[in-house]
Amino acid sequence: MGMDATSSESGRPGPVQAHAAPGDVPRQGTAVDEQYRRESTEAAVEAEATPEATGPLAGDPLALGLPSFIIGSVALGMVLVGFVSPLGTGASLPIILAATAAGLFISTFWAAAIGQSAVALVLGVFGGFWLSYSFLVLGLTHNWFGIGLADAKASQELFLTAWIVIMSMLTLATLRLAAAFTAVIGLVDLALIFVLVGVIEVSDNWLKAGGATAFLFAAVGIYIFFGTASIATGGKPMPLGRPVLKART
Repeated sequence: MGMDATSSESGRPGPVQAHAAPGDVPRQGTAVDEQYRRESTEAAVEAEATPEATGPLAGDPLALGLPSFIIGSVALGMVLVGFVSPLGTGASLPIILAATAAGLFISTFWAAAIGQSAVALVLGVFGGFWLSYSFLVLGLTHNWFGIGLADAKASQELFLTAWIVIMSMLTLATLRLAAAFTAVIGLVDLALIFVLVGVIEVSDNWLKAGGATAFLFAAVGIYIFFGTASIATGGKPMPLGRPVLKART
């Protein structure tokens, strides 16, 4: 209130002068002014000498997370559309366990280590989904959890309903991210709904609709991946769409 931008009542330099660029000549030739100029110069030299982060904390976690997600999505989609017989439901599990779930969890730790909380959130949730899907199929097939044949259908409905809730939450929580990310999660949610209806109605058509939707969210993931790969190889980013909600400024 009423304070000059370059000086205060005490004679100390104001905010503008205190943070002047190195080499600027202070208006007042006092010892305090000289001290501020010297400190600013030393800070600038130190900043220039500080190297950028390298090693395990460098790079983009999506460079690994997206291919891991895509390959599992394609494998699951092929199962749902009937590429294998009902007895071959576990055909996708080698890919989902060894590539998708493992890759997503590694990417989650990577994202968390470099402070990308939103990326870690999405990758970690998807990692949990794929791992729990694998346990569901293996558990029902080998009777790991003591689930009888009479409860097998209800167990699948329970699994799908729980994950529909989580994916719906995640879709809403990512509305401030680029539209492509929200689209992927929303399509996953839609695919789960189709599969749930297919399980309830015992309908192959609904299951195939879920598989087709899996191919669709895999395709969006491929588009995002090409943008990530372009940046990683020195190219330009690809447009991912405006967020549904604007970030707070």
